Amino acid sequence: MSRNPTLYLESTIPSYLTARPSRDLIVAAHQQITYEWWRQARANLDIYVSEAVLDEISAGDPDAASRRLALTDGLPILAINDEVGSLAVEYQHKLGLPRSAQLDVVHLACAVVYELDYLLTWNCAHLANGVVIRRLQKLNVMLGRATPVIITPEELLETPEGEV
Repeated sequence: MSRNPTLYLESTIPSYLTARPSRDLIVAAHQQITYEWWRQARANLDIYVSEAVLDEISAGDPDAASRRLALTDGLPILAINDEVGSLAVEYQHKLGLPRSAQLDVVHLACAVVYELDYLLTWNCAHLANGVVIRRLQKLNVMLGRATPVIITPEELLETPEGEV
């Protein structure tokens, strides 16, 4: 029996799923794609969140935070342990990301330390970004670590025949 691929659900996904429909056409399209992914594709994956995701999605408007947290209820929670913390610090220093991306490196470190197959995000500035992914892959090779596939819901919505 084969196991399902594993996926780290980054904070932008619950945010897009529970936000009011955007008037921005691109954001509205991303929201719709995320909803379709949640409805269709997630059943074929073992989905995880981290303590960092829960901290992020619990911030802000209490009603919105409650909707985001309800969406993640029951998902396994990955601890931010010393190994994740150390790797996040290394990523912060070596990936060339701004200080404002401090939580983003924690998401990366979590997905890497727990050896998940995918990291799902709409954060294309610091995570689903070709330049950042290339730097991350090179650094992880030097560290002897695997790099998850960093992907948006659109890329996981359609799967090749015979695959998850």
